[in-house]
Amino acid sequence: MSQRTPLGRVLGLGSAKEGVSHWWTQRTSAVALIPLSLWFAISLVTLATRASLDYAAVTAWIGAPTHAVLLLLLLATSCYHSVLGVQVVIEDYVEPEWVKIASLLLSKFVHALLAAAGMYAILRVAFTGTQA
Repeated sequence: MSQRTPLGRVLGLGSAKEGVSHWWTQRTSAVALIPLSLWFAISLVTLATRASLDYAAVTAWIGAPTHAVLLLLLLATSCYHSVLGVQVVIEDYVEPEWVKIASLLLSKFVHALLAAAGMYAILRVAFTGTQA
């Protein structure tokens, strides 16, 4: 049995003021994904109705500057939102501290690699019209 007061037991265990910032960042990225996802879905449906979704039509669609920029924004925002969500899951459910740190590092590296590869593919198709 502890002889410390209830206040003494909780001092130092409170908010580090990072949780609210993380929460707002994740919600902001989720809100940004709404119009980007709607644009992407509507664009694909429109593309499918106007032309077939063959390689030439899709590469021409990606080649349009507006589409390429919006695709890059969708990819970057999705990867950022994903890394924030995975971070919360790892922090909440992975127990040994060294495994938690290793998992967080691996998650960030994998997300960065996926974002870089996706951006490279979009830019290559947009500028050259060839498959990445």
